Amino acid sequence: MAKEHVELICNIGELAGLFEKSTSLENFLQTAVSTVAFHMHAAVCSVYLYDEASGDLILSANQGLNPDYIGRLRMKIGEGLVGIAIKELRAIREGNASHNPAFKHVPGINEERFQAFLAVPIVRGLTRVGVLVVQDPVPDYFDQNDTRALQAIATQLATVIENAKLLMTLHRMENPTPAPTVPHVAADLKFQHGLAVSPGYAFGRATIFGGTEDDLDGDDPGLAGKFTLADFERSVQTTEQQLTVLQTKMEERLEDVASMIFSAHILILRDSMFSGAMVHRIEHGQTPRDAIVAVATDYIHRFAASDNPRLREKVQDLKDLSRRLLRNLKPGDENAADYHGRVIVARELLPSDILKLVAQRASGLLLIDGGATSHIAILARSLQLPMVLIDNRDMLDLPETAELLLDGDQGTIYVNPSDDVRRRYQELQQSSRDAEKLPPPENAVACTTDGEHIAVMANINMLSELKLARHFRAAGVGLYRSEFPFIVRNDFPSEEEQFRVYRSLLKQMHGHEVVFRTLDVGGDKMLSYFPSVNEANPFLGLRALRFSLRYKDIFSRQLRALLRAGEGHTLQIMFPMVASVDDFVAARDVVSDCCRQLAQEQVPHNPAPRLGAMVELPSAVEVAPELAAEADFLSIGGNDLVQYVLAVDRTNAQMSDAYLAYHPSILRALKRIADAAIAAGKPVSFCGEMATDPHMLPFLVGIGIRRLSVEPRQIPRVRQCIATQCLADVRAQALHLLTLGRISEVEHTLGIKRTPAA
Repeated sequence: MAKEHVELICNIGELAGLFEKSTSLENFLQTAVSTVAFHMHAAVCSVYLYDEASGDLILSANQGLNPDYIGRLRMKIGEGLVGIAIKELRAIREGNASHNPAFKHVPGINEERFQAFLAVPIVRGLTRVGVLVVQDPVPDYFDQNDTRALQAIATQLATVIENAKLLMTLHRMENPTPAPTVPHVAADLKFQHGLAVSPGYAFGRATIFGGTEDDLDGDDPGLAGKFTLADFERSVQTTEQQLTVLQTKMEERLEDVASMIFSAHILILRDSMFSGAMVHRIEHGQTPRDAIVAVATDYIHRFAASDNPRLREKVQDLKDLSRRLLRNLKPGDENAADYHGRVIVARELLPSDILKLVAQRASGLLLIDGGATSHIAILARSLQLPMVLIDNRDMLDLPETAELLLDGDQGTIYVNPSDDVRRRYQELQQSSRDAEKLPPPENAVACTTDGEHIAVMANINMLSELKLARHFRAAGVGLYRSEFPFIVRNDFPSEEEQFRVYRSLLKQMHGHEVVFRTLDVGGDKMLSYFPSVNEANPFLGLRALRFSLRYKDIFSRQLRALLRAGEGHTLQIMFPMVASVDDFVAARDVVSDCCRQLAQEQVPHNPAPRLGAMVELPSAVEVAPELAAEADFLSIGGNDLVQYVLAVDRTNAQMSDAYLAYHPSILRALKRIADAAIAAGKPVSFCGEMATDPHMLPFLVGIGIRRLSVEPRQIPRVRQCIATQCLADVRAQALHLLTLGRISEVEHTLGIKRTPAA
């Protein structure tokens, strides 16, 4: 009988479904091992959890061995094949385990007849969680496909287990006394102007996200008195159903990033010490509303006071869950428990928070006090969530009766807008919707007035954006930012999960060109689950290719997934932040190693990918000719190039007037890169906001760049701009600009009027 792991075990929805039906971690693990054993047709499946306090691996769930040993069998790290798997953080597969001298025989567990053995570590980031094991009496029963499938399952198990462990830690904490809060009176906030981050308009009630600890909407007079225990139990059931539907819908819509994002909500809801404490209070005379608020407030104080940052991150999950329980006491309004019709006001957010807000239908987002890191901004744009950044903390003191109108195009915010303002924006919003309904362009080719073709491609962050890129007939994907499945999840995605994302991207582009950029984290794109390094200058620290070359196991996992997905396709892989030719060669060597491994394992893959270097550092500009000689193609990362050449933090609003893409040094650097690629006969592309600027786009075309990659919504505008340019004219203007040494001279030539900083 064929094993069913390819479509079933690696299916995230199935694991989420198992979790939703479980009443405890032990129950979930037991259901999980039974399911894994069933789909892999394996006689035995076991989960060992790592106890940090004792340093022991403890058999925590099992099917096929003596159940009396669950909770009793312990092994040290490095002891037996199971202990070696967790010590060395690698999969161990044996055709006949008893022949391995490291195999540890445990009398009484009844594993003597099982020959085939496969163990994979369960890790979260670099933290050891446990080991997942399958066994079977048929020698050499497990193969490389089984290993990848089990690794994918282990990744999902890590998230659930970690959330459960956090909750158990919480139960051991004492409830701290909350610090007193000092009331603050907001200034006149009728109209505010901020920084436009994600386009679109949003209108709705203000909802403070991550506000005061006790802010649970429990003071709604409609929730007091009249509800019963039966109403509370119905609210719990309704809440669980809503969360399950939200999770399913998000995984259908965002298959690459929405991995069990509501798992913490469901885990807390099922915790007997959470909902059980509420039941106890109601049975002893408290109203359901008072019971929910009291228990939730107790938990919020515990979460907020924890030394564990992962537990503190769950504070907002708990608030969302508690508000949902309160609102579901009143039946009939399915939107009441969501953020439908609300504009979220927050000081800071995690990427996973953005996903949850979109899943719960928030209308828009107002982020306060510099909290918009670049990946938050990109994520909001990708999810079409209007967003404005404002440096005014008084907005956090808005009453939740206030209505907000947020303009993500202009960066303006109206508090309790007049009827005229509302009507004007409703008309603009309708015009925008009508524009989106227009048919796709008949001619997707961007062409200058004298017939020069320019390829206008799409920057893609998530698979959901491909629909828009195809609608606007993008020439391909010029930049796929592969870090987003890493950033928004709770752990490193497995090779199998990455393979599925990359394969889906290639299939959906139907043969059009796709350029994959390898993992670019660091700077302002930090992984919440990875131990952060305290760097004084994170943009100058362990970022992008430096990170990948430091952690080659993570890098290899991504490259193997890309090589496998690229079978039968033209595969293009690009390395970010290449600082030297040596960097590029080192990364290329890792690709070669992965190709050799896959060939030895007889795994289908693309053995000859095209490898490119992203030029965005001054050091790379200086060696551009040598890079062009080694690489198959070059790509200019415009945003970071400006940042690093001018030493201007592009996320610092106070330095926005110094972040000048048309600075003479930037213009000359761009020309040097383009010349190096052209001289070597290698393609060169440009990725960055400069390609959407009508002042700068002619310069890029004029210096010889024929491939541009922009956000999907910008494609029509870029194509229209190109159609008005004459190649001879833009070449002449580019040559003139390159002779200018002053910013003011460039501004005069381009007709730019810059407003000086206040």
